[in-house]
Amino acid sequence: MPDAPTGHSASQRRVLQLVQRHGWNVTAFQTFGAEFTYFFHGDGCVAYVDTGSAWVAAGAPIAATDELAAIGGAFVRAAREAPRRCCFVATEDRFRHATAADLRAVAIGEQPVWDPQTWPDTLRRHSRLREQLRRARAKGVRVRRIDPAELDAGPLADATAELARRWLATRAMPPMRFLVGLGPFTFPELRRCFVAERDGRVVGVAHVIPVPGRRGWFLEHLVRDPQAPNGTVEALVDAVMRRATEEGCTWLTLGTAPLAGAVPRPLRFARSRLRFLYDFEGLQRFKAKLRPAAWCPIYLSYPRSQGVIVTFLDVLAAFVPGGLLRFGARCLARGPSVVLVGLGVLLVPWIALMAGASAEQWFGGRPGVKWAWVGFDVLLLVGLVVLRRRRSPGLATGLALAVTVDALVTPVEAALWNLPQLRGWLDGLVIALACIGPALAAIVLWGTRARLVRMAREPALLR
Repeated sequence: MPDAPTGHSASQRRVLQLVQRHGWNVTAFQTFGAEFTYFFHGDGCVAYVDTGSAWVAAGAPIAATDELAAIGGAFVRAAREAPRRCCFVATEDRFRHATAADLRAVAIGEQPVWDPQTWPDTLRRHSRLREQLRRARAKGVRVRRIDPAELDAGPLADATAELARRWLATRAMPPMRFLVGLGPFTFPELRRCFVAERDGRVVGVAHVIPVPGRRGWFLEHLVRDPQAPNGTVEALVDAVMRRATEEGCTWLTLGTAPLAGAVPRPLRFARSRLRFLYDFEGLQRFKAKLRPAAWCPIYLSYPRSQGVIVTFLDVLAAFVPGGLLRFGARCLARGPSVVLVGLGVLLVPWIALMAGASAEQWFGGRPGVKWAWVGFDVLLLVGLVVLRRRRSPGLATGLALAVTVDALVTPVEAALWNLPQLRGWLDGLVIALACIGPALAAIVLWGTRARLVRMAREPALLR
């Protein structure tokens, strides 16, 4: 590996030297981001982010095997003195065995691994992989390795940045950070980058980082244009494998498939129930179809004196920018399908409540106004059901406009008719729900509309 370039902090250059000597962890080369702090101890270090209540480490310590327990223990003690909770995310069996006396470890996923030297044999044995590569070639997809300088500025840098932006914009979840951010990239000259192009346009990109302690590579980012031909991803992986073979690489991974494998029951429940935000099972199937040689368990390690639930909350806080509540609000604002279902479910009792309400008390003595609102909400319910099935940007726009008007008119009616006749806290609660509900629904529907517009521009996403 080349010497560290200039232009980076002294801590980053020191960490790079440790990575060059002890970079066995898949996460080791991911720890050069500005958000990381480094805990140095002996001939090793722990890279972590401080969430304000916990130190969340990116993988095991970057150190020799016989130093893992000592450095891990020193990190735990330093966190306790801070005072902070702490944990190590994405550890493997090597660290789990070394720290079994002091740390608990819970499985959080599996990591597929390949030996690039056997990739040609894998292709010979699996016709589906060969067919995907043939499809990509037939559609004019060509993959080439690019020089890192091309990502600094120029047309290719703009094209790959735009590809990443479009890909992120179509995800159900907002962008995350920590070990899953898309950049910016430090030490680019030590990385490998491959682009897939069709008719001169970038349709896919693969970023690879080294794992020196395993003579290996980590295919950290694999992004495909939604309109790219079938086989584009396989073509990128094939190019990475072949280049790895040429450079003598004997170990390669595409990273963790979160919640895959023999994880605890609550995580299996999350895997199946949170599909509307992240397709955990789909990611595992994708990696499995590339025929890895093995799947290795990935763990969350944490002190035995620390609760598992609070530890998971600390991990989530490390991954989501702005805090859990803000991130949850951003997820809702994107209008995932399950939220539309939830809005429809909540509308049913609300419609029944309005139908049975007194027009004299709640609608200024105007029965026509009452039944107009009931009819409006019935039509809204029907619209949500249709939108859930058809995913029409035009329908989403109409519903968002209608609910926005509702959100503006309802507080006026409440001020004119309801607040002067307020009889107790229960009436106040109903008024608050009537005002807050449409406002929240409007945010969700405008988010839904924005996402559907983006998807309509990318026909491949609707299939």
